[in-house]
Amino acid sequence: MATAPQAPTLADVARRAGVSRQTVSNAVNNPSLLREETLSRVQAAIDELGYVPNRAARNLRTGTTRLVGLRYIATPDGTANTAMDRFVKALVGAARDAGYHLMLVADGDDGSETPDPIKGYDDLLRSTAVDAFVVTETFLDQPQTAWLAQRRAPFVAFGRPWGEPEARHSWVDVDGAAGVRAATEHLIARGHQRIWWLGWSPSNRVDADRRSGWEQAMHAAGLPTDGLVASAADTVEAATEAAGAVLDTADHRPDAVVCATDTLGIGVLHALVARGLRAGTDVGVVGFDDSSAAQIVPPGLTSVRAPLEDVASEIVAALRRLLGPEPVEPTGVLLTPRLVVRGSTDPSDGPFL
Repeated sequence: MATAPQAPTLADVARRAGVSRQTVSNAVNNPSLLREETLSRVQAAIDELGYVPNRAARNLRTGTTRLVGLRYIATPDGTANTAMDRFVKALVGAARDAGYHLMLVADGDDGSETPDPIKGYDDLLRSTAVDAFVVTETFLDQPQTAWLAQRRAPFVAFGRPWGEPEARHSWVDVDGAAGVRAATEHLIARGHQRIWWLGWSPSNRVDADRRSGWEQAMHAAGLPTDGLVASAADTVEAATEAAGAVLDTADHRPDAVVCATDTLGIGVLHALVARGLRAGTDVGVVGFDDSSAAQIVPPGLTSVRAPLEDVASEIVAALRRLLGPEPVEPTGVLLTPRLVVRGSTDPSDGPFL
């Protein structure tokens, strides 16, 4: 019987590159220690031979796993929000580039209808399966950050410590207020004056942050905001109903609607179609998230796009500092999103003409 070819070893790479095995180890684990010419030669040998480092052996030697834990919360049915999927994809790439891998714990893995937000973290921490964690959904007032901090478990949060003014951990977030302010200014520049805000919960911190951007832009332009606020559950069906009520009962039809999510924006588009109104011509509509649905729904939904790839890179950079040999001060990074203009505010833009 033919035997399978043996996988190339670290010693094979060392011979091919003409260096010591320690130099190859440094190229894999501590590339900053090598001169650029030496590092390039070793990396070329690795590529030529198809060498894959023995992570299990390295983990035993260093006492680390090079794994980062993340609790994954699936997108609910009836919504267009794919931001979490985009973020996870970006985080996987950024972690891989830094020599780490992601370990996901999905909600509902324990079979319960109301998953315990701590259980997944506790399981990974007890098994020492990961070196650190990335925490999301910080706006939900869930106890993960405080629980991890009490146990001195390394973590970085995607989201500000909204309810923890004394929190001492690193975080990265997106400036929702700045994004919505830019969206509202875009509508005002196009001549809209009676601009409604449609959010999903006045008490939600992220919703309130985004709404503040709408208020800032309206006040700066001298435009009224009283009586121009509506809310709905973050589903297309609920948003369609709420937008319909505004369109049917408001004293004056809105010129435009700024929405806290793309899901709400798509609901507004449905309500307009049902009444024979055209988005971008009769009523301007803006969403938030720049989901895949925003890019394909006619006439194309103008949306605020969060720089999730930059968020992932900043989180991994913070994790690397946190896991380094020297103590570091916690950092907070607030990134600015950008507005992607499509046919729902500019009929001349996009393929849906």
